[in-house]
Amino acid sequence: MTTETAPGAMTGLRVIDLTRVLGGPYCTQILADHGADVIKVEPPAGDEVRDWGPPFHGEDAAYFVGINRNKRSIGLDLASEGGRAVLMKMLEGADVLIENFKPGTLDKWGIGNDTLRGRFPKLVHCRISGFGADGPRGGNPGYDAIIQAMTGMIAATGSPQSGPMRIGVPLVDITTGLYAAIGILMALSERQKSGVGQFLETTLYETGLAIMHPHAANYFMHGKPPSLTGNEHPNLVPYAIFPTRTDNIFIGVGNDGTFRKLAREIGKPELGTDPRFARNKDRIVNRDALRAELAAVFSQHDAGPLCDRLLAAGLPAGPVQSIDQALTSAHTVHRGDVIEKDWYKGVASPIRLARSKPSLRRVPPKFSQHTAEVLGDFGYSKSEIDALVAEGAVCGSERKR
Repeated sequence: MTTETAPGAMTGLRVIDLTRVLGGPYCTQILADHGADVIKVEPPAGDEVRDWGPPFHGEDAAYFVGINRNKRSIGLDLASEGGRAVLMKMLEGADVLIENFKPGTLDKWGIGNDTLRGRFPKLVHCRISGFGADGPRGGNPGYDAIIQAMTGMIAATGSPQSGPMRIGVPLVDITTGLYAAIGILMALSERQKSGVGQFLETTLYETGLAIMHPHAANYFMHGKPPSLTGNEHPNLVPYAIFPTRTDNIFIGVGNDGTFRKLAREIGKPELGTDPRFARNKDRIVNRDALRAELAAVFSQHDAGPLCDRLLAAGLPAGPVQSIDQALTSAHTVHRGDVIEKDWYKGVASPIRLARSKPSLRRVPPKFSQHTAEVLGDFGYSKSEIDALVAEGAVCGSERKR
């Protein structure tokens, strides 16, 4: 990922981003990294995750900084008629509108999907919500951990000793943002054929259900909910954490041939032909006995050299690292996975196109930092901008607390 301004795959795409918190901003950062002009429209109080710290850079929390690079920020009071008029002017030149208001909010303001479809037929309108607009939970607010709880994720995570556990990253929010990005690209592709945009929706709830693999597939097959297996896999053995002489490692074996190869590589070829362990279905039944056999071997090795040797042999093994170790590892450095510009440091886009490379063009914006620049792009004069700020339709640099 470069700090140059070479055209990315999404260069020429204009996105009006009304989202806050995580799923929506994560989606639009994906597009922005690849060249889209993302205009982040914030309410007068700003995106609330600006305050989700410490740590902070100035008044902006790391939580905000990590998902809002390559965007321009303008503060608009969409509850005011003047603010909505500015938004409608901006949409005249937009390809995508993405928002995560409670379903019905835009309709209440007179700018719902029917209105948008009539005025901007080529617009792709993406909504992210908790549960969608209809159904028993329709319109309810959605939060990552609550969706983890409601879709079986927490009940499937943890060990018998720990009990059910929340997954330690906001997996539902982030994956909803990924699905939103995919949906937007699908709608833009379809627009090339039909000539018109369309409305699309991704919800945290459907995302939570969709990523419950293999637990949903297992349940459809045998009708049993998953048990708490800790770090172990419900369908594969060995697939778990093991201690070594120094640190923990993770071993993940996907088939019987790989297990036999692992057994040979660690000097225990007889494990690969032992009838208790020869086939995966047998290893599942006898997982405790196999764990004891492997733990006895691994305890004689240091984690780093052992994983290096196994990986070099084509076997799935890795050290259990903390985030600081991961971000400074030799492979991370070699691949250029950490990017920097001025004061900013972040993780590069994992989407690596051969010609249309992602780039770091802008550090995350201060609140309403680009108001004059953005409105100037849409034909507003300085006096008109000053008047909009004076009436409160457009925000200056000061956030309302």
